[in-house]
Amino acid sequence: MVLGLDLSVDPLSHRHRHPARRGSPGLRRAQIRAATPSSRITMLSRQQNPGRASDGAAGTPLYLGIDFGTSGARYALIDGRGAIHSEGKRAYAPGVARQVGDAAGWASSWKEALFQLVGDIPPAHRPSISSIAIDGTSATTLIVDSKTVELLAGPFLYNESFPDALPAVASIAPPNHTVCSASSTLCKLVSWWNTSGGGGGGSGEDAVLMHQSDWLLWLLHGKYGVSDYNNALKVGFDPEADAYPSWLTSQPYARLLPSVRAPGAPIATVKDDVCSQYGLSKECVVCTGTTDSIAAFLAAGTTEPGRAVTSLGSTLAIKLVSKVRVDDARFGVYSHRLDDTWLVGGASNVGGAVLRRLFTDDQLVALSRDIDPAAASPLDYYPLLKNGERFPVNDPDMAPRLEPRPESDVEYLHGILESIARVEAKGYSLLRELGATAVEEVFTAGGGAQNEKWTAIRERVLGVPVRKAEQTEAAYGAALLALKGAERRDDIVRI
Repeated sequence: MVLGLDLSVDPLSHRHRHPARRGSPGLRRAQIRAATPSSRITMLSRQQNPGRASDGAAGTPLYLGIDFGTSGARYALIDGRGAIHSEGKRAYAPGVARQVGDAAGWASSWKEALFQLVGDIPPAHRPSISSIAIDGTSATTLIVDSKTVELLAGPFLYNESFPDALPAVASIAPPNHTVCSASSTLCKLVSWWNTSGGGGGGSGEDAVLMHQSDWLLWLLHGKYGVSDYNNALKVGFDPEADAYPSWLTSQPYARLLPSVRAPGAPIATVKDDVCSQYGLSKECVVCTGTTDSIAAFLAAGTTEPGRAVTSLGSTLAIKLVSKVRVDDARFGVYSHRLDDTWLVGGASNVGGAVLRRLFTDDQLVALSRDIDPAAASPLDYYPLLKNGERFPVNDPDMAPRLEPRPESDVEYLHGILESIARVEAKGYSLLRELGATAVEEVFTAGGGAQNEKWTAIRERVLGVPVRKAEQTEAAYGAALLALKGAERRDDIVRI
């Protein structure tokens, strides 16, 4: 299946050792600039106030970040001071059957949302966009034919498990490694390889592995074979050694692995046809992306050990700045590199998706008003949409627990919110038990950050200060990566 937009394909070298730049001074500077609330400028949408679109924007370099979450996509357009000039969101296309493994549904929905968002940016701003970065859900994986541009397999979604590949992966990886989880990127690759790729009788000769954000960025720059070390973590890349380990590169499917660079590294300029269609500058640079939870962390702008960010979206993800690296697949715990410290964390399947199934947005607002956050709820739930949990318990068979349901919807919502908070607290406690720096303060990002009663419940349950991050959207963090990439545009990958 070839997806509509014509993609010119230029290969990037497939190397298996890729020095990733450890320092991120550009990103540090961007975070400092972005931390000044008084500089935040929110531009009304083109439809609400057309006259504002070009007000003061001409000639000011702008940086575009796009976040692809589990239910929709958002963009944020910032300047060099971190001020927001425009932002917007799109839900994935309604009426499309996007079941697990449905490549046509998911891929076409993502692609449609990407170009809708670019088209939503006020036309006066588009020529000023200097760079673009995209984040996507961790371990969401595609296998693409680099010659025909055909999707050979996937998208395999972030929470999709492949237990058939786990024994083979566990036999080559170190004990309790991040890849030793049925939902890891490597398990998805190995499962495909053994059934459809070279190991299953197919050649897989021109196949290349891409993460969700890699693929979306590819639609903009047209070159395959490059990723970032945040996304590549769950396929086995070692951010401390800045290389794929030998136990992985010795496998026959290793030739599918992309080249790995630091998040926010410039890849190439935007394709000519995309520039022409959307009025982008031909000098606009496309940069490597990151995962959605890392982007949300970057948006919060906190880098001190003991500080943490909880992303409350469709699912719950926590990231803690630690002096010590911790990786333990038994509990779904892994570490990303952040300059000279580590981002330790994990992602649970509990979260807002359960709330949205049970309540409308209006109901959530109304019912939350009547909750007393100082009172502990006696209800003990484990709010999953379906069987399977990743963190702080790694159990693919864990069943949802949402009963008994009291007569009062207020009590029911209180119980669910508090139960999710208990999962969050167990997560931070587990990180400490495994050797990470103890959490001292939690910033909240994502849709759940808007609920003040939930914040108060979480502060009581966690026992540390909890507050809403100044910037709560992952798209803002992706925009900071774009800013970082624009500052390093001379490092564009050379073919």
